[in-house]
Amino acid sequence: MMPQPMTRNVRTTICIFALHALMLMAYPLLASELAPNAKTLSCEALEEQTPSNVQQWLTTSLWASHCYSFQARAVAIDANEIRTLALSHRIQDGVRQQVVQYLDGPSMSIERHARVGHWGWTNAPDVETSVPAQWATHISRIYAVSLENDKRVAGREAVKITFEPRDADRYSHQWWLDVASGLVLKHVVRDTDGDILETFQVTQLQDPERFSGDVKIGRPGSEPNVDWQVTWLPKGFQLQPGVSRELPSGRAQKLYSDGLAAISVFVEPLSASSLSPGVHKLGVSAVAVERSQSSGADRQVVAIGEVPPQVLRRVVRAVGLVDKPSESTSWR
Repeated sequence: MMPQPMTRNVRTTICIFALHALMLMAYPLLASELAPNAKTLSCEALEEQTPSNVQQWLTTSLWASHCYSFQARAVAIDANEIRTLALSHRIQDGVRQQVVQYLDGPSMSIERHARVGHWGWTNAPDVETSVPAQWATHISRIYAVSLENDKRVAGREAVKITFEPRDADRYSHQWWLDVASGLVLKHVVRDTDGDILETFQVTQLQDPERFSGDVKIGRPGSEPNVDWQVTWLPKGFQLQPGVSRELPSGRAQKLYSDGLAAISVFVEPLSASSLSPGVHKLGVSAVAVERSQSSGADRQVVAIGEVPPQVLRRVVRAVGLVDKPSESTSWR
């Protein structure tokens, strides 16, 4: 089935999710404790890092995303529009404060105050290896990662990292990292044919300032207590407990990530504002919607993410009721 034409309701839903995705894209969300009972992550580790290969650059980029304060202007370009954005990233008392604001078109912004989140790819992370290094290893299992030197973005020296997926369930990504700080200056997403779906690029970056102290680590999140689960996901996508949550009015969200892309799954009661069933697309993001009935109640199942539409359709159809801790049944 081809993706359906976009309605205003669907477009607004995807735009809101796209802002959340931009927060993940510009500042990777993934970090955890470096040792048992650790409560902070030391930004001084950046002083000891002089990247010389792609794995080291990946590790540095994740440290940098948690340890630098900066202001920036950027553009986000997809098949439908070009948007200009203001980015703000501060660290105060060890807590990250992030703001992404659209400067043209409909006024939208997201402000996020958060401690460093907990790593979501394993229940028993290797505490002997830094979590940024573990994240880089995880990425290399599902993407072929390569490095190019001597690049330039926004007047700053950069290196380019290309992530080519090892299967057809995700898109390819390209990052340009600031040599001086390790921050992401540019991010391009391409579809399975190599065509550009979306470009995010910093056009002006004020001198980043590294935080001199330790960044605080939040408590581990817990999976929402709901009567449903997702029984299929593309390889490498794991639940991110710190971002998954129960919402008002019987709604619940679970967010999954493979380290680059994110898929968010919602289950909620049907209402007058519910979306039309089918697959809808907007730039790099898409939404798949199904309706179902369980225990006499009508529900809406929604999956939103930056993966091929057919993958989202499979995800949303893999949401089922939990009968026992180890079993599930389909609603369809």
